Amino acid sequence: MSEKSAPDATKPAAASVPRAWPDLAGHLISLDGGKAHILPIRVYFEDTDFSGLVYHASYVRWCERGRSDFLRLLGNDHRTLIDGAGKEPSAFVVRRLNLEYLRPARIDAVLEVTTSVKTLPAATLVLDQRVSRGPETLCTAEVTVVLVSQSGRVLRLSTALRKRLGPSRDHPG
Repeated sequence: MSEKSAPDATKPAAASVPRAWPDLAGHLISLDGGKAHILPIRVYFEDTDFSGLVYHASYVRWCERGRSDFLRLLGNDHRTLIDGAGKEPSAFVVRRLNLEYLRPARIDAVLEVTTSVKTLPAATLVLDQRVSRGPETLCTAEVTVVLVSQSGRVLRLSTALRKRLGPSRDHPG
């Protein structure tokens, strides 16, 4: 009978076991025949104000992360656009942002930012975003983004991106 060897105390236990990391970019879902994105968020101390409630600008940051990861998972990450990828360097910029704060969130809450396409005109992308805690919507945002070249010229959204986004909710097709 052989003796089992003692674990090596110099190595962390997790080092020998492969770890499955969560997808930090959230995940895509189907919604109304199109694509939508869900990004989980935890409320940290830095997200709150002196009253202990989530500071209003934190919702703006979380929506930005949701939009960025939505586009990244659809194959249009910011780095590729800025680098040009064989075309003129470009970036999505926010043209209009309308937020409505409905209910407060507090430290340690686990929230979700859901991003979906509202309308898909030729040169803009209008997104509906919701920050929720379970079934309860805390904040809604309607965000209009425009693809702009490095020289400042507005660019049309590519056919490939439009297909990946799927139909908008207001204007199917």
